[in-house]
Amino acid sequence: MSTVKSPLSDDARKATGTALQDSLVDLIDLHLLAKQAHWNLRGRNFRPIHLQLDEVVDLARDHADTVAERAVAIGVNPDGRSRTVAERTKLHQVDAGYLPDDKVVAAMTDILAEMSKRFRERIATTDETDRVSQDLLIAVTQDVEKQHWMFEAQR
Repeated sequence: MSTVKSPLSDDARKATGTALQDSLVDLIDLHLLAKQAHWNLRGRNFRPIHLQLDEVVDLARDHADTVAERAVAIGVNPDGRSRTVAERTKLHQVDAGYLPDDKVVAAMTDILAEMSKRFRERIATTDETDRVSQDLLIAVTQDVEKQHWMFEAQR
């Protein structure tokens, strides 16, 4: 079995791999939480929030794929299995059942703020270990913070 030879030192690969894996977990869970809210949303602002949640799902899925592929490129195996995500997620969860539009806006604003904070920490970590991965994390953060602003503006 062949493995990918990392362009990074072992220490840099481990630190960057951890940042990428934690980011992958956040992005997969964001996708799932946004879909849960999307399916159960109710209220006067149903349509615009429903569509905005689809934007969040798309960005989470696209970035998750890029982050996972970067992990492989540096010799780290990404783990996006449901059990791994469930055990390692740090995102606050949305409630089950029907969700009023104002609660969805509040929940998504808080979730995206959590993610932004953690991604900024990972950006700082990868400044020393791998600037290519750092660029990917910056792009994710830019999109997460844009969605955060858009949800926060609806409060």
